[in-house]
Amino acid sequence: MAEIPTNLLPDEASPDWMNKGDNAWQLTAATLVGLQSVPGLVILYGSIVKKKWAVNSAFMALYAFAAVLVCWVGWGYHMSFGDKMLPFLGRPDISLDQKFLLDKAYVGYLPSATLVYFQFVFAAITLILVAGALLGRMNFHAWMLFVPLWLTFSYTFTAYSIWCPDGWLAKQGIIDYAGGYVIHLSSGVAGFTAAYWVGPRTNKDRERFPPNNILLMLAGAGLLWMGWSGFNGGGPFAASTDASLAILNTHVCTATSLLTWLLLDIVFFGKPSVIGATQGMITGLVCITPAAGVVQGWAAILMGILSGSIPWYSMMVLHKKIWLLKQVDDTMAVFHTHAVAGSLGGILAGFFANPKLNRIFYMVNDWQHYIGLAYGLQNGRTAAGLKQMGVQLLGILFVVVLNVFVTSAICLLIRLVVPLRLTDEELQTGDDAIHGEEAYALWGDGEKYESKHSSLHGVEEFPQVVSKEVEMA
Repeated sequence: MAEIPTNLLPDEASPDWMNKGDNAWQLTAATLVGLQSVPGLVILYGSIVKKKWAVNSAFMALYAFAAVLVCWVGWGYHMSFGDKMLPFLGRPDISLDQKFLLDKAYVGYLPSATLVYFQFVFAAITLILVAGALLGRMNFHAWMLFVPLWLTFSYTFTAYSIWCPDGWLAKQGIIDYAGGYVIHLSSGVAGFTAAYWVGPRTNKDRERFPPNNILLMLAGAGLLWMGWSGFNGGGPFAASTDASLAILNTHVCTATSLLTWLLLDIVFFGKPSVIGATQGMITGLVCITPAAGVVQGWAAILMGILSGSIPWYSMMVLHKKIWLLKQVDDTMAVFHTHAVAGSLGGILAGFFANPKLNRIFYMVNDWQHYIGLAYGLQNGRTAAGLKQMGVQLLGILFVVVLNVFVTSAICLLIRLVVPLRLTDEELQTGDDAIHGEEAYALWGDGEKYESKHSSLHGVEEFPQVVSKEVEMA
């Protein structure tokens, strides 16, 4: 029998229960997910908004990333994955003690420190996605309060219920491979609800809100797309065949969704919209997430076609017809790209989930759960397939009701302390009024041009010749 290489022998730093390969992949996957937020969504948000909102939008994302981590190690991780306190919530506790962090995690051959980090980046990106609905008018101080409150009273409830083995929906056998419910449906509903309470942007911003840098927007979108290899590839908590399948399915579905959205834009609007293609990319990523490692490649293609068309229809057609959708100013359309696409992915997971792939992922021979309706019909287990679909729909209902209620309560509470919306003067000025900083230097090395002429409103203007040059540029 061959001897184990010296570098693989167990020691105090590498206990016999830890798999070095799995641990290395999990840390890498977590970092890829972190890069989706910082710098991915920081760049995407800062570029897709009007120039005057670039700094504020990017900083809302950066702040949320930092604030979530402190709350996560302080109490959030144990509320989401710790000892059971209620069927939908764990007992709050600190995740900073070395004895806990170096010990084996509740799942996989990993130390708890790895899992705390991995689950943190998921919690952080959820709050950053919520911010997408609120860009261009939310009071930053209100956002500073919103982040820890929503993490504590919404995200932890959903994460424990669906992902923790003791959670009530987890025991029902819900399929949410990597966050279609916990992250995307939650953020979509919460963002839309918060947008209702915060109120709309100015009429001028709602009517015309051009990106200040489409090339940088695509760079942020690219980081988001490539980072999804860690988002879904980290789902099995192992460097396994299922992780490989999940990554491939993710990119196949996303590419198909992007192309579907693009074709619909060309057919109905005559031009291939870059922003539209980016939206199609996002809906594909979101839709495949709850099903990534439990469906076959052909199903990923079909999911891409549906994720590129159904959210397109809800955004481009239904949004203009349904009164409530027209009333709420959802800046980044997170309701369509995350709530609609996340729900669609959860339903399709309940339909296309392959029993064999489910057994590989969940590591259980459960013939009552984890079978897609399509395979239930094929194998004469229709009742089990219908039951699975029922659990998927129950999960959607739970996440929607929880987030409408909790997000509304949080917004109403914050409103008692600070205004949710910026003042009219701040809305007109943007970044400079809120942060005292602007994204781009438009004169010299960034100093403001001192003009001898003033407008009727008291705002300094460039001389006429400079204005023409700016217009030409």
